[in-house]
Amino acid sequence: MTKDVKALAIEQAKEHGGKLEVVPKVKIDNKEDLSIAYTPGVAAVSMEIAGDKDLAYELTTKKNTVAVISDGSAVLGLGNIGPEAAMPVMEGKAALFKRFANVDSIPLVLDTQDTEEIISIVKALAPTFGGVNLEDISAPRCMEIEQRLIEECSIPVFHDDQHGTAIVVLAAVINSLKLINKNIEDVKIVVNGGGAAGLSVARIFLEAGAKNLIVVDKVGILNEEDGDKLPPHHLDISKLTNKDHISGDLHKALEGADIFIGVSAPGVLKKEWIKDMDDKPIIFAMANPEPEIYPDEALEGGAYIVGTGRSDSPNQINNVLAFPGIFRGALDARAKKITMAMKIAAAQGIASLIPADEITTTYVIPDAFQEGVAKVVAKSVMDAVE
Repeated sequence: MTKDVKALAIEQAKEHGGKLEVVPKVKIDNKEDLSIAYTPGVAAVSMEIAGDKDLAYELTTKKNTVAVISDGSAVLGLGNIGPEAAMPVMEGKAALFKRFANVDSIPLVLDTQDTEEIISIVKALAPTFGGVNLEDISAPRCMEIEQRLIEECSIPVFHDDQHGTAIVVLAAVINSLKLINKNIEDVKIVVNGGGAAGLSVARIFLEAGAKNLIVVDKVGILNEEDGDKLPPHHLDISKLTNKDHISGDLHKALEGADIFIGVSAPGVLKKEWIKDMDDKPIIFAMANPEPEIYPDEALEGGAYIVGTGRSDSPNQINNVLAFPGIFRGALDARAKKITMAMKIAAAQGIASLIPADEITTTYVIPDAFQEGVAKVVAKSVMDAVE
């Protein structure tokens, strides 16, 4: 590749005017075709659905279509750059849905960052879609928006920035633990970052069996004893973590830890601190585009397994391993929501794609282009539907 990937992306956008187009599934070449696809024939389809709304899954695009929705408030690592600037990312997400799981999706960017207005808009759009993928909405609003929509919509709603990362890093840890011969119930895990992604990571690990988990944010280790000093979302997670009520900074939290999971900021993990972790420490530093520590530094500091969110290093924690298959499975099962059991099943499915005898320190998570990823994830999700 001779040109910088950013320059190539701009060239591609200019050439194609975006990444998507709408193509009809039926031919419309003559009057008969027109009368079947549209009026008067279409009225019969509408009346079928009027008599039974569930038939929309069989007779319309609802059965295979997801909305990809953002308000532009937290786009990649670029911040609050607005809905228009978020659109290329939403188009890209929609293209990935199609490429990896044959899920059709429509990118929608909203010119509002009001929580109640976003909830109202998405609820009003819900009859069109079989699922909703929320994207690039800032914390903590994203957590309330997602939870309210899960409760108030009859289709699955999933905020990938929170749960996609959590699912994929759990898959990577499942395989990493096989290499160090430890169980998740017995290891000490430190999650650095108390935002939406960090809290989702913490919750999925707790549900997967973790007993000794500490969450660290900018203010330090989250401790239930700090009580009202913590915002509600931090107080909630502190009641489930840090059972020894440790206080201090990230370095303190890492003492004796087996696993570091970073969803925070560049450069916050110092390589000298890794020696204070347990034997064969596992480091997943996922801040983008610059991780909490670069792989070479982590390895110099004594790390045994290292992963990041970057494509130029081994063990990339890439959400594309999860979300296409999750929605494929949810759509095919006509699930009403994506549950924690489905998320854990997805992680286990991803982990299973690498046979135990093929796992190495630089291969604990499959490549996004590995054959069959979305199919395995979809089946795992469908098997977990309640």
